[in-house]
Amino acid sequence: MAYFKDADEVYEFIGTLFTDLATDEELGPKFRKANTIVQYRYSNPDSVITVKMLDGEDGQVDLGDTQLEPEVVMAMDADTAHKFWLGKVNVTVALARGQMKAKGPVAKILKLVPLVKPVFPRYRAMLEEKGRSDLVEA
Repeated sequence: MAYFKDADEVYEFIGTLFTDLATDEELGPKFRKANTIVQYRYSNPDSVITVKMLDGEDGQVDLGDTQLEPEVVMAMDADTAHKFWLGKVNVTVALARGQMKAKGPVAKILKLVPLVKPVFPRYRAMLEEKGRSDLVEA
């Protein structure tokens, strides 16, 4: 069974995480150094999160429809994204196994991977704060 029952839950948890990161005083500027727009296309349930990380500009996160033009598109099952934010998915291995698919300059995505480690405990804490400790045990 999927971790999220619908797109609204994906947006509530993963979307909120991206939104928090975009405005984080310490991590936000580091992510914007990637200087790209990334769109995450999830399935089961279908949902789309687009993240603007452009150096020198404010971060922006669009949930669902967007006017932003992504440079990089990452496609995966929403469960894979959830497990990634719990720190349980290696991006390089997931790409090799086809669990994640990437279009565009993948090097830009791989540059972000080392930055996300401090985010894993934050995601866990947010799930617990929202009463979803069931999702932490994924």
